[in-house]
Amino acid sequence: MNNNDNKREAEEQLKSKEDIASEKEDKKKSKKPEKKSQAQILQETLGLEPGTLENIEQKLFIARFLDYFSEEPIDFIYREKDLEKYKTQIEQIIIGLGEEIEEDKLIKQQFTGKQISQTIDQIRENTEEIAAQKGFKKSINKKMRNWSLIISAPMFAVVIIFTLLPYFGINIDFLYLLPVLCVFCMVPTLIRNYLAKKWYNFKEENKMDIYTQNRENIMILKGFVNDTLRSVRSRLIDLKVPLELIKFVLSSNDYDSIKVLNQQVNKGAIIHTVRFDYPAGVEPFPIPDQLAHQYINQQEVLDTVSEVEKNFVILENAEIKDGKIENYVPALKENLAEKINEVLNECEFKRTTQDIKSIFSDYSSEKAIYCKCGEMVEIKTIFIANWKGQFKFYMFEGVPCDCGEKVYALSLMDKDQEIPDELKDIF
Repeated sequence: MNNNDNKREAEEQLKSKEDIASEKEDKKKSKKPEKKSQAQILQETLGLEPGTLENIEQKLFIARFLDYFSEEPIDFIYREKDLEKYKTQIEQIIIGLGEEIEEDKLIKQQFTGKQISQTIDQIRENTEEIAAQKGFKKSINKKMRNWSLIISAPMFAVVIIFTLLPYFGINIDFLYLLPVLCVFCMVPTLIRNYLAKKWYNFKEENKMDIYTQNRENIMILKGFVNDTLRSVRSRLIDLKVPLELIKFVLSSNDYDSIKVLNQQVNKGAIIHTVRFDYPAGVEPFPIPDQLAHQYINQQEVLDTVSEVEKNFVILENAEIKDGKIENYVPALKENLAEKINEVLNECEFKRTTQDIKSIFSDYSSEKAIYCKCGEMVEIKTIFIANWKGQFKFYMFEGVPCDCGEKVYALSLMDKDQEIPDELKDIF
């Protein structure tokens, strides 16, 4: 009897401990602040219904994609599956537009009436014909992969042969293998660079021909984009959303409802950061105090970064101790310039009063950021960027170099920071 009582008591104690542990875990979860997107913050501040701005974001996605496609259709040749995914996503958004809002009804009618999906296919097919005539009969990415496989196969064969020879009594000094491996490692990179340069030259040389061949269809897409942007602006005005707060990126500035804030050049293509312009007769809506400082700081940084094309340096593998950056590897991220600009547009910025010595343990010629021309970057201003209220990082603004360029560097603030999935390819 005593044994049963002891056993029951032990089970109750164990269950009690599990309940306490579970309660503690629940408390931890409840204490963790809920991450909110920029749209959610904007909705709450302006007193809008949840999900109100989701419809606007979806329509902006349509406008941005079609704008980019109409400017750079060559980027989508021989990528039918990828393009089909975008088309499906757009069609689902169009189907999901309700009948209650007049602007949404018009967009649905125009999408069907102008046969936007078919127009996209026609532009792609025409562009592929031009590319095939010029010698490009498959996507550049596929061509690079094929060449990598062609070169990698002999390399593995050589390694296997050298490994097996000793088993047949043939002793080979593996030092002879090193030059061969070096050659095999370098050749794929050289070929990729050659193909990339050839592709870039082809795009530049044939851009006008591609536009001429597709002019009518491109005008259809641009007309639809213009109507979509007007629709979004009209909806924002109905909701009394300050238009200054809605910023996004377009490849073209051919639309009558936008105002260009700045532009950068990325791999030969001009990228415009824009916002909606108030139509004639509509007075700007007041920006709530909670968002006013964010808009001012954003605009200040946009004005600062407006002259930069793609000189963003990321301080990778940063070792941060007691709040100071000790070691790091500066990496120029030209290929991410567009995304970095988009991220900066979504940030709230604050100038820090800290000087360079309080952030870098040693910012000397041995441990400095350098411009592409080889000159050491002198840091002028330090910003703390707050991305959507979820993630903070440093942005260092450099003094313009003698070569005329200005460098911006981004860095984590703490080695244990949790990086949002959307920013992992940057940091």
